Amino acid sequence: MPVLEAFFAPGVPAFLRALVIGVVAEILGLVAFAVVLLGELLTGGSSSVGVSLFLVVFLLGVAWVLAVSARALLAGRRWGRGPVITWQLFQVIGAVAAVGSATGLTLAGGWLALAVAVAVIVLLMTPSVVAATSQTRQAD
Repeated sequence: MPVLEAFFAPGVPAFLRALVIGVVAEILGLVAFAVVLLGELLTGGSSSVGVSLFLVVFLLGVAWVLAVSARALLAGRRWGRGPVITWQLFQVIGAVAAVGSATGLTLAGGWLALAVAVAVIVLLMTPSVVAATSQTRQAD
């Protein structure tokens, strides 16, 4: 089933839709950050080509894993929860570090990342999402 059909299918819990929106927001953020790093690399602003390339590949890889996981969650597959919760924990750690040591836009970005991660964790643990992603829901 195509992703948009699965997203708007009847019987998909509202919390699951909100969860997928949160994950898609994270995917967009990861891709945007990768593009910024790539732009910095191409304009000579990066002092380490290897580190920049690694970060670009890593960020795009995580975005891909999250996209596949979101699709799995919409399909009702439980394995999609693991990668999503794992990324949220990493994101919480990074966000707390950013909030504790940053100023300006980095501080705001840290708070935003922390809020999204906490929201996704809470949504992922709601009973309706767990039931919808455990293939235990009953057919209408």
